[in-house]
Amino acid sequence: MNMNKKKVCIIYTGGTIGMVNTKNGFAPKKGYLPEVLSQIDDLYNESMPDWDIIEFEPLLDSSNIAVEQWNQIGHAIADNYRDYDGFVVLHGTDTMAYTASALSFMLEGLSKPVVITGSQIPLSELRSDGRDNLITSVMIAGQGVAREVCLYFGSRLIRGNCATKSSADGLIAFDSPNYPCLAEAGIEIKYDMPHLMHQKDDKMNDTEFHLRELKQVSIGVLKIFPGIQFDLFEPIMTEKLKGIVLETFGAGNIPSTDRSLLHIIEKAFRNGTIVTVCSQCHSGTVKLGTYETSAALTKAGAVSGYTMTTEAAVAKLYYLFSCGYTRDKIKELMEENLRGELLK
Repeated sequence: MNMNKKKVCIIYTGGTIGMVNTKNGFAPKKGYLPEVLSQIDDLYNESMPDWDIIEFEPLLDSSNIAVEQWNQIGHAIADNYRDYDGFVVLHGTDTMAYTASALSFMLEGLSKPVVITGSQIPLSELRSDGRDNLITSVMIAGQGVAREVCLYFGSRLIRGNCATKSSADGLIAFDSPNYPCLAEAGIEIKYDMPHLMHQKDDKMNDTEFHLRELKQVSIGVLKIFPGIQFDLFEPIMTEKLKGIVLETFGAGNIPSTDRSLLHIIEKAFRNGTIVTVCSQCHSGTVKLGTYETSAALTKAGAVSGYTMTTEAAVAKLYYLFSCGYTRDKIKELMEENLRGELLK
């Protein structure tokens, strides 16, 4: 091993990239991915960093990943943080944007690249996109330029908490609707340096690296749609519900034909629930008060998610509650940019 080379830790949590075809369809196979990686000559090219792989046991289906698994991934990074220059997390695509968002908040004081990637087609298949996604992610992790939690897929490097899955079967499966890509991988990997996270940009990242474990907190998501019967959702608005993300129309608009929703929001506010307003639109920002139909949400105690994705808003609520802040402090910080997750 060349002692001057960078070292990258590959953390294989599960997902399509390491699956094999069985009589019941594609499924993960223990020990298969490390064996495949050992046969990819490009991973041993002189220009590549040295790497090791950690395989989770059991391997995780991304649709089953939640707080417990986010903490597991976080510990895998924290326990090996001093030994590596960067990390690649191999993950299923379905909840990849949620995990990227969660890790961006959990990894306090992060100063090394953490690149999350996977594939739409398993490496065991002829046309797999996993090979390029993996090789480029390892290179990015080793280069140490993007020292934040990122998501790499289909030749684009995206800020983790700005990413959202946009295609179920396309090879360019993720988008960053409200923030520029951090890098494009063509003949060369070209970084957009002004848009990378820097230590001074992170308002809560002025300490040594630390893993903030997330707590099991009751968080909900409610999507507004025409004809929604709000009274059906009132029973969940109890003191047990700590936070809810409200996916509204446009810039934060809600139906105004009756006060059913506002009644529910007011009840949630009295119970101490943090109500964060995000938009159903793929891009753009929530501007509460721009229209009469959104101004009432502010009066009822809701806060604006601005450009945050639902994935980022959910992860941020988990994080802030796990920090033990008061309700007023959480409301304040939900509208503040902590890890590059929102623009005002």
